[in-house]
Amino acid sequence: MLVSALALVLDAAGGVATAAAAQTTEQLKARCSQLIAYYDRFAVGRSNDSDGRRNHTRIGAEVDCGRGLYVEGISTMETLLRSKKFTPPAPGLPDEPEDGM
Repeated sequence: MLVSALALVLDAAGGVATAAAAQTTEQLKARCSQLIAYYDRFAVGRSNDSDGRRNHTRIGAEVDCGRGLYVEGISTMETLLRSKKFTPPAPGLPDEPEDGM
């Protein structure tokens, strides 16, 4: 039971790596930029207490993308957006958030 669950997790992780490898470097770079811009436009709070663009997770993702670590930056930004209750946009132009904000 545990072995089959572990195999399923490893298979799923391999699928993510394979999907990322199938994309070109330019596509990954564009996706990274898209997610950062989407976060900056829709997920940044307007209050004085918001860390906004100073969010350390966002900064780390931007650094990763700048260093060519696109898969890591994309993963970080998608996780950050989900933690703020946003659905990451589909690759392409930034869309309006699905939660109506």
